[in-house]
Amino acid sequence: MRTIEEIIISPLSIVIVGASNNPDKIGGRPIKFMQRHGYKGVIYAVNPSRKSVQGVPAFPNLESLPEAPELAYIAVAGDDAIKATETCARIGVKVALIISSGFGEVDAKGKAAQDDLVRMARSYGMRIVGPNSNGLANFGSGAIPSFSTMFEEIPPEDGPVAIVSQSGAMCQVAYGQLRQRNIGVRHVHAIGNEADITVSDVAYAVVQDPDVKVLLLYLESLSDPDRLAQVALLARQRGIPIIAIKSGRSEQGQLAASSHTGALASEDRVVDAFLAKHGIWRAQDTHEQLRCVEMYLKKWRPRGTRLAIISNSGASCVIGADIASDIGLELAQLDTKTRTALADRLPGFAATQNPIDITAALLTNSGLFGSVLPVIQQDPAVDLVFIQIPVSGASYDVAAFARDTAAFIEASSLPVAVCTWQENAIAAFRAQGVPTFNTAKDAMEALAQLARHHSVLQRLNESDPDISPQASKGSRQAGNSGDVRFLSEADSLGVLSRAGITVVPHTLCESRDEALSAYLRLGPRVAVKACSPQVPHKSEHGLVALNVASPETLESCFESHRAKLAELAVSDRRIIVAAMRKGLREFVVGAKRDPIFGPVVMAGDGGKYVEVLKDFQLLLPPFGRDEVIDALARLRIAPLFDGVRGEPPMDIAALADIVVKIGVLISADPDIISIDVNPVLVSEKGLGAIVVDALIETRSADGRTEHAQEAGMPTTGAAPHHAGMPACQ
Repeated sequence: MRTIEEIIISPLSIVIVGASNNPDKIGGRPIKFMQRHGYKGVIYAVNPSRKSVQGVPAFPNLESLPEAPELAYIAVAGDDAIKATETCARIGVKVALIISSGFGEVDAKGKAAQDDLVRMARSYGMRIVGPNSNGLANFGSGAIPSFSTMFEEIPPEDGPVAIVSQSGAMCQVAYGQLRQRNIGVRHVHAIGNEADITVSDVAYAVVQDPDVKVLLLYLESLSDPDRLAQVALLARQRGIPIIAIKSGRSEQGQLAASSHTGALASEDRVVDAFLAKHGIWRAQDTHEQLRCVEMYLKKWRPRGTRLAIISNSGASCVIGADIASDIGLELAQLDTKTRTALADRLPGFAATQNPIDITAALLTNSGLFGSVLPVIQQDPAVDLVFIQIPVSGASYDVAAFARDTAAFIEASSLPVAVCTWQENAIAAFRAQGVPTFNTAKDAMEALAQLARHHSVLQRLNESDPDISPQASKGSRQAGNSGDVRFLSEADSLGVLSRAGITVVPHTLCESRDEALSAYLRLGPRVAVKACSPQVPHKSEHGLVALNVASPETLESCFESHRAKLAELAVSDRRIIVAAMRKGLREFVVGAKRDPIFGPVVMAGDGGKYVEVLKDFQLLLPPFGRDEVIDALARLRIAPLFDGVRGEPPMDIAALADIVVKIGVLISADPDIISIDVNPVLVSEKGLGAIVVDALIETRSADGRTEHAQEAGMPTTGAAPHHAGMPACQ
């Protein structure tokens, strides 16, 4: 039996509801397109006013069709669209493609109607694409139930690229620009509102097409991360890179996305972490999404990011070196053998170090590129090649330059990007299949993207191939029983300790004598803090004292904290006494349960400025120590890890171990809602890291209600951090 996804991208029979004899109308274009592009399936037309439509037999209604088609293209509006969809479900249509708008993208009433339509369809076993869809197109099979005008403006050509998008416009922009560059596109599917079938569902079918080599996605919502994770895994196994735009990065963009398709925006940094985890390259706009497609199609596998620059202009060499530095590409250090060979081939005044300036001698010797490139090919330090030709007038044999570059690409595994701005030069290089750009920045950023994306995919392919979604759907929400509450600091530290995480030595005290005894064991300096789940953010109420260094001060702090708790009407007035510890730097580790992505773990620079500086990275479990260390290396403070101005290096591996254990903890316990650990004190390398304070929000299995709001305490604010708080006087 054919799957729903197979039917969506390649239906064997299609009915056009609202079919028009005018091939330029929404109900007429699909018939024209399918007849033009060789669709071998059966086309039915529903039009009560005609016996045939564009040569296709027409029927007065859906009930009079001789069979139930696999897919229905519904091009009628309003209530007629709803009635047609209901009829399709009753007669056994498998997929309804609803072109009509006015549903979930409009208002709550439209969303309710959309939800009702999906429930009805599901009850009959029918699935819905849309509403508000631009249509589907498979130029491999000729199945094109779409009304896109772009297929008229720029003629289709079957090829190795697939586009799946929520937005019809973005779908067509990508298609049009690729076709303008003579890149063939097989799949162009615009899903619309995702009321039922999602972009990820269709993408899963597309990546199983053996002729697809690159997949482009446009997403406004990401409601099914498990499915997209499956798409990414299958794509990696088949060697298909995925480049996605996820719009709604800003608050304004999220609002716009909501008004466009009724999409629910997700926290953007979590989206970043999810896409990175699964090897999906996130592009910021269509330009970035498309600029590297030709290079992906070459199936290049860059060894690294070391770049060789070749130009006939010294200025271009200098500017190229600057751009490479800006985007993090290292200039390859050519070995002596390479430089000697270059000197034998270039004029005596040419530069043989990298960047390589072959000078204006190119004007009289058109073979210089062809002579230099094979030398570069032999140097093991070169991973990427950038060629810039800023000027190529009538006396330059540009065709020869292009042929020599194409021959180099054919003979070498090194990725190459050419920059030239003159139309004749661009045409010459592109005619030879050479990736060619108008600006040096675009060319080098494309090289950088190719190399970095390949590195990510290679790392993922070398890890466990069976890892798909990072969390089961059941772990996205906390348990359903009991009430939400905060654990006390002592209970939170206990949970972490049982998870194998080193926590500060501490004692929970109910009396002054117990506190004094704890001080004598844990001193000479201790922290004295209130320890009630009703006061999750203690420092905001003056309930933290650090560096308490005498019994007298401890007694004063104990009594002061108890009095404050009484003033706040807090019934639990226990006090925690903890040893003071030092470290090279304070870090923060946190975790929460995202309703869409499941457990998400945060690690970054800690201390009292954590919310202001926002220097952190997000990770989605499962992950290991190496993945955490890679993420921490992307922090702005990462240059400090190895020691600066005589400071010893930090034990980042110990911090990474804590992050891994936090990820395991929140993934394993569905009742944990969030974990805040701040600060984590990291010592010098080899001496470990220790948790000083923690706050865990959980769902109480026994139904006890101790949530801070019920005690009148604030539930917002900084994670529990106490640096700089004075001892009681």
